[in-house]
Order: sequence, then structure tokens, then C-alpha cells
Amino acid sequence: MTAHDPLFAGAIPRFYDALMVPLIFEAYAAHMAELVAAAAPAAVLETAAGSGVLTRALAPRLGNDARYVATDLNPAMLEHAARRQGPDARLAWRQADALRLPFADASFDAVCCQFGAMFFPDRVAGFAEARRVLRPGGRFVFNVWDRIEANDFADEVTGALAEFFPRDPPRFLARTPHGYHDPEQIRADLRRAGFTEPTIETRAGTSRAASARVVAIAYCQGTPLRHEIAARDAGLLESATEHAAAAIARRHGPGPVSGRIQAHVIVAAG
Repeated sequence: MTAHDPLFAGAIPRFYDALMVPLIFEAYAAHMAELVAAAAPAAVLETAAGSGVLTRALAPRLGNDARYVATDLNPAMLEHAARRQGPDARLAWRQADALRLPFADASFDAVCCQFGAMFFPDRVAGFAEARRVLRPGGRFVFNVWDRIEANDFADEVTGALAEFFPRDPPRFLARTPHGYHDPEQIRADLRRAGFTEPTIETRAGTSRAASARVVAIAYCQGTPLRHEIAARDAGLLESATEHAAAAIARRHGPGPVSGRIQAHVIVAAG
């Protein structure tokens, strides 16, 4: 992971929420919200809340007396998420590092994290913090993307940018979002953090967009991949995006496009 990998700032939150969320995140957020809400938790902590896609899915499913704290390391993402959510007396927004949570031991019935664990510099430390703030019998629910080869658009964008920047290919998508996909490694890290044997379900889905260009803009301009492109030549952002769009269109056609997505959903008992 590089210093830019967890940096969701500038124009990224707007593109991320408008394009990436419907492209790959919404369906998984709905599923995770069902998992978390099924246990009727009275107090929920969300880490790495991002632009709030899980928050928006989960909050309506919680009880009227529930307490819900949504956190993220990036102020820009948190501010964007809070604006999208609207007033809710049960919900508090707080900037926080998932590796150093500012909450007392045994404060929550559930901790959830939607596609954030891949960005933890020390995943065992992040998992241990989740366990620390869980009450006895609580659950840690999170998901991570499967290998990039099982996620068509991410793989195709990565390949297209390797053609565009052959001397120094941007590898953000393969390195970080799709870099923590081995179930046995995830199990081992959770055990080291003190969790009992987790359940891991691999869920496949379909990513859809109105055009190949929408997909290319989402990945190239709505994720930290944007920083990697700019680091090579900021003036080439649009050209690199168009090159990725052309590669996707060659495989999926000029109109609406669809591709495979796949992720692991993990539930660990505290």
C-alpha cells in the first residue's frame, strides 16, 4: 500500500458516490445491512464508512432506540456521507482511525466495515480494535473484494492503464482493493486478533453501467487510482480514462455494459 491508497479527497468523494457506489457497492451494502440488523443490535459502530452507502442501507433497519456511530479516517468522505444521510437522532458521525478507535471497551453490539479492511495498514490491529469495542456475544461483520481476476471492470481498467503507462503501470486496484482476498489469510488474521472461527461467504454479483465510459470515469476518477494517474502526468487523466473506456467497450460493447464482481463476506463472533 502507498500513502495515497487510503486518500479519498478532492473530487474523489463526488465521483465515488455518484458512480462507484451504484456500480459495485450498493448490492453488497444491502446484504450487509440485513446481516447486521438481523441480530437487532442496540449499539452499532461502522468503521471506514466512506460515502455512507452502508450507513444509508443499515440505519432504516435499526430500532428506534438504537445508537449508531459511523466513522471514517477521511473527513471529506465523512462530510459527504453526512450530507447525504439527512437528520437522524440515532446517528453520530465521527472521524476516527479504525486501528485506534476512540471508544471504550465493550461499547457496541456490532461492528461493521464495508470494503474497508483492505486499506488497514495493520489488519490484525484493526481487527483487534473491533473486538475490543465489541460486547460479549457481539459480531464483527465486514467484506473484502475477491481477487481482481474475478472482478471484470477492475481487471480491465488495470490492464488498460498498464498499456497506457507501460513503463510504470498504476497498480492501485490490484494492490489494495483486491489485494486482501485469501480466505485463509483473513481467518488467520482474525484468530490473531482474538476472534473465534469466522464464517466466510463468497458472493458473486453483476456490475452494470450505462456505458463503458461511466465505468472508466468511476474507476479512474472516483478512486485513489486518480492519484496514481496524476502522479505520472496530471494532464493525462482524461486520455487515460478514455483509453480504459475503449478497452471496456471492446470487450462489452458500445452500449450498456455488465461485468462480474465477487467479494468475501465475513462474520466473526466477539
